[in-house]
Amino acid sequence: MRESEIIQKTPEPRTVESISRDLRALGLREGMTVIVHASLSSIGWVCGEAVAVIQALLNVVTEEGTLVMPAQTGLSDPAGWKNPPVPAPWVAIIRETMPAYDAAVTPTRGIGIIAETFRKWPGAVRSSHPNLSLSALGKNARRITEGQTIDYALGENSPLARIYDLDGYVLMLGTGYDTCTSLHLAEYRAPGAKPCRDGFPIMKDGRRTWVESEDIVLDSDIFPHIGADFEESVQISRGYVGSAGSRLFRQREAVDFATKWLTEYRKSHG
Repeated sequence: MRESEIIQKTPEPRTVESISRDLRALGLREGMTVIVHASLSSIGWVCGEAVAVIQALLNVVTEEGTLVMPAQTGLSDPAGWKNPPVPAPWVAIIRETMPAYDAAVTPTRGIGIIAETFRKWPGAVRSSHPNLSLSALGKNARRITEGQTIDYALGENSPLARIYDLDGYVLMLGTGYDTCTSLHLAEYRAPGAKPCRDGFPIMKDGRRTWVESEDIVLDSDIFPHIGADFEESVQISRGYVGSAGSRLFRQREAVDFATKWLTEYRKSHG
């Protein structure tokens, strides 16, 4: 959406103060651990753009809280790329030349300017997976980001599982359940996941190295269906942050619900 269109749809500028007020009205509180999925344009015209949104989030949770955001990169085996695929002769070249993952410099991909700005925020730390990393800032940031494994990247050794252990929250600002990374944890916990392999470039012993992993097939396309049923079963907080329709709920409740939902779905769909 063009900036001129965003301005026309915004009744007044969104500011750090107004966004902080809206977040508190939604239920965000000091000391919370919360994984955030956010669309900047959905909030309206924001004075300070992504920086203002992050400042507002930090104002509300304070130093006693912890913010987490996805930081996935797209570094993966090009043989499996579909949106879009690359020509077959390119695959070997990409594998040989793709720069190794560097938590400090490798940019995020496809998840918006707020998450990209956040991963570079002073004091933010980032987990180690070359494709499916998450960034965190605050009291529990290191506890959440440390220990992520190459294999089964969003499973029991992932930041998602640590947020679950901390009984954290999910905050979606202008996004739908298709962005709800936490539901991937349920894909690992529900029986019947399909195995797969992937590959990534990392630095090992000072040298760029291509490594392969064991994992499961992840499918966020089904998450909107899970989300709709979840909201029929569990009361969550809904409201507006600026112009963005927003949701706040306990991650543990969503993951537990999705695990049961996927268990039944996989039984019936083979």
